[in-house]
Amino acid sequence: MKKLFSLLILFFLLTSIAFAGNTYDKYGSKTGSYKTNGSTTTHYDAYGRKTGTIKSTSSGYNTYNEYGSKTGSVKQTSSGYNSYDQYGRKTGSYKTGSNGTTTIYDSYGRKTGTLKTDSSGRTTQYDAYGRKVGSYK
Repeated sequence: MKKLFSLLILFFLLTSIAFAGNTYDKYGSKTGSYKTNGSTTTHYDAYGRKTGTIKSTSSGYNTYNEYGSKTGSVKQTSSGYNSYDQYGRKTGSYKTGSNGTTTIYDSYGRKTGTLKTDSSGRTTQYDAYGRKVGSYK
């Protein structure tokens, strides 16, 4: 679920859809929640325990684990966003098309999934084969 959290919260931050909400697995079961306060979004698991935060920066975002240690960053590019680990190594990229769908790529440029938002504001994550992974609203 950490991968789902990071991708969904990243998308949330990039699109500024809401300031609070819940995350769900592919079956619709609640897996956590998130809240935004200023430039910081905090994620919690299903039991309300803090699992990580994302803080906006002048060039993108930094991610931190539940203990406050930096785990990575996201930086804007001319075509979308690139993500990096805590050592500055590229871990992937995100590109949003004209239809509003965000495509996720790994560090080698291979498509690993997509994020799609429906008219109700729910964002659903799919894997590279189009299978539902989870959602948030």
